[in-house]
Amino acid sequence: MVIVAGHLVVDPEQRNSYLFDCVGIVEQARRAPGCLDFSISADLVDASRIVIFERWESRAAVEDFRGGGPSDAQSAAIRAASVAEYDVAGVRPLT
Repeated sequence: MVIVAGHLVVDPEQRNSYLFDCVGIVEQARRAPGCLDFSISADLVDASRIVIFERWESRAAVEDFRGGGPSDAQSAAIRAASVAEYDVAGVRPLT
């Protein structure tokens, strides 16, 4: 399993439009083969922060979906980013 997690920083006044532009990406990802979970959401405390969380069956599934990444307009809106991929060796359900 692969987890992609982190955050993006955008200007606070652009966050809602950035998230609105991501709705189609989230819908597409959730239908993609190998996607277990996919979320792009507003941080509850920081108005400039967008939280990224993805869970995939494999690295190949991530690569098949990823394509070219964010659009040029989305890339231009990003002021900073800290997103990484994690290879998961084991899972312990909490519920």
